[in-house]
Amino acid sequence: MVGAVLLASERAHPEGLDDSKRLTARRREALVPEIRSWCDASAVGLASAAEIDEVGLTGALRLAGWRALEMLDVTPTHVLLDGAHDFLTPPAAPSLLTGEAHSDHSSLVPVTTVVRGDSRSALIAAASVLAKVERDALMCAMSPRFLAYGWSRNKGYGSASHLAALRDLGPSSQHRTSWRLPMKNSS
Repeated sequence: MVGAVLLASERAHPEGLDDSKRLTARRREALVPEIRSWCDASAVGLASAAEIDEVGLTGALRLAGWRALEMLDVTPTHVLLDGAHDFLTPPAAPSLLTGEAHSDHSSLVPVTTVVRGDSRSALIAAASVLAKVERDALMCAMSPRFLAYGWSRNKGYGSASHLAALRDLGPSSQHRTSWRLPMKNSS
């Protein structure tokens, strides 16, 4: 999941907005309507587990980021990205590993990376909160189909019970199999 938040003019951000990892789930959820009221446009883009396996994490972040930007009602003039790596700008040439061609996004707006951006920029923090809330909701929605993995509790993170289920059952169709997952017990 990659969140996008667009602000056309500077104004005070919602009170209590912070890095999504430092907020409780309840506070993140309460901030969503405040963020949507504050910003001029927002969206969350998704790349599936299969897409992550196919194009790698950076390629999947790029896909999710483009999807989020394409859902905005307004085209941004500049993009701030959390972290030190610009995953959004297409490589100059198609990737030898994935064959990705990026002509659809060759006129992407300027991108600036911001290390620890979700604690330094209200826009990045807001996008982070929207993406985290939507991801958690998706994990809870899928949980009944994959009960053994406990996604309604662990949201897909590597909790002891989730890792035990992977060892007992192997990965589901929603797991990223290109990642090193615990091996299924063969006994």
